[in-house]
Amino acid sequence: MKILFVLENFHPHIGGAEVVFSALTSGLAKRGHEVHVVTHRMKGTKKDEVREGVRIHRVDCLGSRYLFTIASIPRVFSIAKSADLIHSTTFNGAPPAWLVGKYLRKPLVLTVHEVWIGRWKELTDMSGTKAALHDWLERLIYILRFDQYICVSRSTMKMLKPVIGGKGRITVIYNGIDYPHFERKKYEPLAREIKDGWGAEKDFLCLVYGRPGVSKGIEYAIQAFPRIRDTIPHARLVLILSKDPAYMTGYKKMMDLIDNLGLRESSIILDPIPWKDLPAYIVATDCVIVPSLAEGFGYTVAESCALGMPVVASDTTSIPEVIQGKAVLVPPRDPEAIASGVVRVFQKKVKAIPGKRFTWEKNIDDTLSVYSRLVSRR
Repeated sequence: MKILFVLENFHPHIGGAEVVFSALTSGLAKRGHEVHVVTHRMKGTKKDEVREGVRIHRVDCLGSRYLFTIASIPRVFSIAKSADLIHSTTFNGAPPAWLVGKYLRKPLVLTVHEVWIGRWKELTDMSGTKAALHDWLERLIYILRFDQYICVSRSTMKMLKPVIGGKGRITVIYNGIDYPHFERKKYEPLAREIKDGWGAEKDFLCLVYGRPGVSKGIEYAIQAFPRIRDTIPHARLVLILSKDPAYMTGYKKMMDLIDNLGLRESSIILDPIPWKDLPAYIVATDCVIVPSLAEGFGYTVAESCALGMPVVASDTTSIPEVIQGKAVLVPPRDPEAIASGVVRVFQKKVKAIPGKRFTWEKNIDDTLSVYSRLVSRR
């Protein structure tokens, strides 16, 4: 089968969606399928290359995700002519994929990670005008009819259903976790060294990691920390936050909040950690806090649980679907509840949530089932 992916961002761009499509495309290629990806060209990358069997075609669009929507059409068209189907995702890859697919009468698949209609102002730091524009653009995506919608959680499916009505079939296919990468035992020796290096051998370390966007709710974890220290005086906050230019405003807000609450001396603030080293830093702590306001799948939760970490997370959107093990679910936007959850972890008063596994093998199997059904109907 020849499969064309139209994705505004792909390797070496870093993000949750990029992790998903990197694993999916390489997995499909390993199974003998011809896989092409049309994406935007980042500075310093080749225009065309083959990576893990995937043929990547990068389009120059001045680094603009919005220009990619138009600039990608000629390349998408030339490859799609001989493709069996076209697979895209929200947001800016969807219109060119739909336009070309409809013209060439190719089956169309759209992966939906999250639905933010009506919530852009709430979940971002955009101005009212910009938030309204993005809300309109998202609604526009769902006006376009795709043959199949793949949602990464039941939560996302629940939000998508009323938006698209009866236009197209929806299937839930969970993202996968690279379990060998998140095998706790192989990181424990290095984790002890890391904790010793922080001079925190006897401290109770609470970790928050990820991008400091509004939807991640990191400020609520920081606000919870003075309450945590009231019960656990030797607690320390560990922050590993993205310094991507897109999130520098949020990063500075978090640093200002730490200073305003007088938490600088009781915090360990780290630069972003490479993905290959991240598990050791997670295991070096005692509890992971995930205070998100919305998650399409919730990689931070799933990865931490795979490492056997106690997790305190918001009881919202997809998080209850992916959380497992020693975990506490708390209301979002509630520093007091977060603090209470961390204290429960410290006091070992947490009941285990039954385990779940999200493998890439199942993700690829389920995706291929969708493809086969669509192609056979042609």
